[in-house]
Amino acid sequence: MRRTIRVGSRDSKLAVIQSEIVIDAIRACNPDVDVQLVTMKTIGDKILDRTLDKVGGKGLFVKELDRALLAGAVDLTVHSMKDLPTQLDERLPLVAVSRRETPYDVLVLPEGCTQWDQTKPVGCASARRTVQIQRLYPGIAVKPVRGNIQTRLRKLDSGEYGALILAQAGLRRLGLERRIHHVFTPEEILPSACQGILAVQARQGFDCDILLKFHDAYAWDCALAERAFIRALDGGCSSPVAAFAQLADADTVRLTGLYVTEDRMHSRIETITCPRADAAAYAAELALRMKSEG
Repeated sequence: MRRTIRVGSRDSKLAVIQSEIVIDAIRACNPDVDVQLVTMKTIGDKILDRTLDKVGGKGLFVKELDRALLAGAVDLTVHSMKDLPTQLDERLPLVAVSRRETPYDVLVLPEGCTQWDQTKPVGCASARRTVQIQRLYPGIAVKPVRGNIQTRLRKLDSGEYGALILAQAGLRRLGLERRIHHVFTPEEILPSACQGILAVQARQGFDCDILLKFHDAYAWDCALAERAFIRALDGGCSSPVAAFAQLADADTVRLTGLYVTEDRMHSRIETITCPRADAAAYAAELALRMKSEG
């Protein structure tokens, strides 16, 4: 009898594409396994008139998927790792992550435009992006924007915004790279922790051998360090903190963290180099030190 694996996903176009990346990897290495996609709409997808910090945070994108996983309605769930809360249900561990897609933020202009109209607001619902874009361009107006990428692009093209700030990874996966006007370097805008990485969750005790060839150890170690930095600062969707880790060599991680004071009047960016095996501990220590020094 063929083993059947049901993969749970949000029903947006990007979420489905990302889940299919995982499904294709499972099928390629496990031809005897039947893999089925199960989509659902989350609360975060339904509430679009308020920013996430006003309605419950990043967890709104995963609650329905978590419930389906716990109930046995699905066997695995796929997420953009940057959308996962830093505290997870211990019954639903992370069991694999993807190779990291390009992690940077980008500036997107209205269709057909080559010049950024800075008299109109920038569409951005992220506190992290808002703090950093206003540091780069003092006086620029920022206006929240919600919805999937296609919805945001429609709002941009209708003239509501002068530009959007989006994740390059999502545009690449949707085949919309042509919309990118500028790619921000980490020195300009530090990416969100785990941006560009896909995460797979399962119930505790699930046999995850089917994911062995999908899992990327490099992305895993960098993601754990970035999440440790954010978790140490209790950074949720309303917090402008950020962390970005890369391998300096096979055994060493270079991590850059952004800390912003509660009143958002002051910010600091620091970089450390530390042993890869202990990167999460070093990242948490950096975060706490930056916070204590203000």
